[in-house]
Amino acid sequence: MAEIEREAMEYDVVIVGAGPAGLSAAIRLKQLDADLDVVVLEKGSEVGAHILSGAVLDPVGLNKLIPDWKEKGAPLNVPVENDNFYMLGEAGQIRVPNFAMPPLMNNHGNYIVSMGNVCRWMAEQAEELGVEIFPGMACSELVYGDDGEVKGVVAGEFGKNADGTQGPSYEPGMELHGKYVFLSEGVRGSLSKEVIEKFALSAGHDVQKYGVGMKEIWEIDPAKHKEGTVTHTMGWPLGGNAGGGSFIYHLENNQVYVGFVVHLNYKNPHLFPYMEFQRFKHHPMVADLLKGGKRIAYGARAITEGGYQSMPKLTFPGGALLGCSAGMVNVPRIKGNHNAMLSGIAAAEAAVEAFKDGRQSDELTDYETVVRDGEIGDDLKKVRNVKPLWSKYGLLASLAVGGMDMWTNTFGFSLLGTLKHGKSDADATEEASKHKVIDYPKPDGTLSFDRLTNVAFSFTNHEESQPAHLHLKDPSVPVNINLPKYAGPAARYCPAGVYEYVEEEGKDTRFVINFQNCVHCKTCDIKDPSQNINWTVPQGGDGPNYPNM
Repeated sequence: MAEIEREAMEYDVVIVGAGPAGLSAAIRLKQLDADLDVVVLEKGSEVGAHILSGAVLDPVGLNKLIPDWKEKGAPLNVPVENDNFYMLGEAGQIRVPNFAMPPLMNNHGNYIVSMGNVCRWMAEQAEELGVEIFPGMACSELVYGDDGEVKGVVAGEFGKNADGTQGPSYEPGMELHGKYVFLSEGVRGSLSKEVIEKFALSAGHDVQKYGVGMKEIWEIDPAKHKEGTVTHTMGWPLGGNAGGGSFIYHLENNQVYVGFVVHLNYKNPHLFPYMEFQRFKHHPMVADLLKGGKRIAYGARAITEGGYQSMPKLTFPGGALLGCSAGMVNVPRIKGNHNAMLSGIAAAEAAVEAFKDGRQSDELTDYETVVRDGEIGDDLKKVRNVKPLWSKYGLLASLAVGGMDMWTNTFGFSLLGTLKHGKSDADATEEASKHKVIDYPKPDGTLSFDRLTNVAFSFTNHEESQPAHLHLKDPSVPVNINLPKYAGPAARYCPAGVYEYVEEEGKDTRFVINFQNCVHCKTCDIKDPSQNINWTVPQGGDGPNYPNM
């Protein structure tokens, strides 16, 4: 097959992903040097289409980037007024008093936001400064220079047939070259995975850990709505089966964000994260809030949870990893957007200094130093032991010992040092024979819903004639290994119903990939116990179309 010829466009900086990290980098670059040529490539149909986050935003990053954001109309309209934390049992709850929580857990001064809308607003600010933003442009390949450095990406390839051949309307896409390439793809991005492996960026760092977060937007009875109220819970229904918890945030217009996070290091392959979320909504406290309301949107995404010790090396020849591409979420705070913004600012400043020195395509070592030793590192170091404590010793230990460790870290030291995470989330999965099957109640269609019904509320769409963007390294593994050994966990860990085992009389069991349902959460790429699934980008513009997640 002949090598594909593509046109090339030259930029100073190419940024992959129009999330808070990528847009912050773009804005800061143009603030520092208006003459720089900066492009942002976004795989979603529009900026914000693939953004899903809680979200309670700590404005520290935005304050630094655009100090007059209030005057410029940033959509931060709901300051946190009430902050609640509950331990749930099946029939009741106990509130944890605020004074017992470490100061870093306080949400006052933060805002309940739609990060999708925040990113849309940030894109407007970037474009006013002269940044070029191209939505619907999935970046499918990296382009390497003569010395092995990353020099660009391939974006905008369309029109392949299902078998990967070129269809009648095939478009080869373009190469976009940059003196530096910033990867801000979010969790487990396909290009970020490639550079982490190629340049051994994880060497000397702990294994990365993840969770899957699922979220619904509800319109509720105005009498029950308390704008500015933030509620977090732990405990039921997960119990000892998995780590995780919930969030309920009251924003404007009688709407609440209802979310549920399951840590992906669970052992029992029978666990069904999506159904744990649905069961959670039947807790009396939650059911009473939602009764009489209606769900208007649904989505899911993976969350990086490894923290400070799991961040890989952030720079490589020709570029850098930003935000969740590297993993900058503060797990107990359930916040990463502020660190994503700060990372974008730091990367931009390092690049501008490099340009002043006449450099390009090398490693931005100043960026690494600022992240590790600055505000981001300080934020993550304080909570670095909470996740490994939770993983190894359970919820109560993480609350007691982890809480103590966060308190001492407030004063700059830890009695525990830095704990290790241990196994990857895939390796944590044990054989099905060691665990009991979990019986989940059937969704009632009022508070709880089946996956396919809910996926319709993510407004996901994929062109069905294209190749599946979910690749099996060995097509025989799902049926021959994962089904007998792990009871076919892909049918459960995916929050969108992409994978199913089909049994037909007189025929062998088939493993079916319904890639049209995919909400781009990357859980399969992370949790598959055989590490047999490789998530890649579909053609640009495909996937979920989140309205205000």
